Amino acid sequence: MENMHQKALISFLFNKRMRGEDSVVDTCEGEDQKGVLVPHHLEDKLLYPGIPASMAKTSLLFPRKKRAAVLVCIFIGEEGELRVILTRRSMTLSSHPGDVALPGGKMDEGDKDDSATALREAKEEIGLNPNLVRVVANMEPFISLNLLTVVPVIGLLSRAKDFKPILNADEVDAIFDAPLEMFLQEDGRHKCVEKEWRGCKYACHLFDLETEQGNFTVAGLTASILIHAASVIYQRPPSFRQNLQDFSQLQWTLSSAK
Repeated sequence: MENMHQKALISFLFNKRMRGEDSVVDTCEGEDQKGVLVPHHLEDKLLYPGIPASMAKTSLLFPRKKRAAVLVCIFIGEEGELRVILTRRSMTLSSHPGDVALPGGKMDEGDKDDSATALREAKEEIGLNPNLVRVVANMEPFISLNLLTVVPVIGLLSRAKDFKPILNADEVDAIFDAPLEMFLQEDGRHKCVEKEWRGCKYACHLFDLETEQGNFTVAGLTASILIHAASVIYQRPPSFRQNLQDFSQLQWTLSSAK
C-alpha cells in the first residue's frame, strides 16, 4: 500500500484534477530519460516565493558565466519515505569549503541546458550515472551568496540500489541522504538565524542531521532550495514561520525595485 510520501510524489507527477491536461516541463537525453508529465497546476508552484513573475520569464537570459544548476535527486527510502542526496564540499575548495550542498555547479559552454549541467556535475562529483535519473522539472532560479543564478533541477532516482557512489575527492568528501519532509518540519533539527547583506536583513535556515556518515548541517542556499522543493512535492508550506525573506528572495526583491 502506498504511504503518504509516495502519494505526495505521485500527486506531484500525475495529478490532473485541477487544471486539465498535463504538460512536459523538461526532458533529458539518454535511453531512460523520457519526458515526465508534470501537472499544469504545479507549474506555478515551481515559482519560488519572492521572485517577481516578470523576472521569472526572463531567467533563461542570464549569462552562462553567472549561471549554475544543482540536482535535487529524490529516491524512495527503505521505509517508503522520500529522500534527497546531499554532499559535503571538500575542504580544499576555495568556495564554501566543508559546506553541505546538492550535487551541481556552474554551467559549461557544452551544456545544452540546466538539466545537462546538473546531471554532468552529479556524475563528476559523485559518479551518478545520468541514465539512472529521470528529470521531472526545473524550479525557478535562486541567487547564491556570490550572486550566481542557481537553477534547481528535480530528478527521480528510481533504482537507488543501482547507484554506486564514486566520490571525486577534489570536490566532495562525503555523500549522504536526508528525508525530504524534514525541510518542512518545525522540530529540534531546524533553526533560523538573522543575517545582513548591505544593510538588509535576511533569514538563513539551518537543519541539523545525524546520519551513519556523521553529523551534518544543511544551511543557506541548499536549505532554501530544499524547503521549496519539499513544499512543492508535498503541496504544503513549512510548519515553521518565515518572517524574513531568505537571501535569494531578498535579491529578487532588490532586483525588481531597480
